[in-house]
Amino acid sequence: MKIEGWLFAIGAAFFIPLSAIYWYFSRDPIGTTALALSGGLSIIIGFYVLYTAKRVYPRPEDRLDAEIDEADPEYGFYSPHSWWPLFVSLSAFVIALGLIFAVWVIVLGVAVLMLALIGWLFEYYRGAFAK
Repeated sequence: MKIEGWLFAIGAAFFIPLSAIYWYFSRDPIGTTALALSGGLSIIIGFYVLYTAKRVYPRPEDRLDAEIDEADPEYGFYSPHSWWPLFVSLSAFVIALGLIFAVWVIVLGVAVLMLALIGWLFEYYRGAFAK
């Protein structure tokens, strides 16, 4: 967990001076606030992760003498043949277009999103890949 903590600490060391530089050159309060809040969030997460890393047993990823089989064998299931994530993302795109153009497009996008999520959820209960 130390690597993750140091990555967030480096992010904080990047965002906070960058927000000051951005404020000096642009005088834009919105962008300056966003950069400063990004730095603050990086500080909070980096501190928590580094603080927790001292109190927990080191993971195999953090040790130099770790073996491959010490890592968690179950990382989840990945479906390489699934087309449903494409339909979910396209329906999310239609919903975003609905925010721009009209409310009825949002309704259409939500309906297609529900169908795509149901198809993705029950993908392994029907058809050629049923278990």
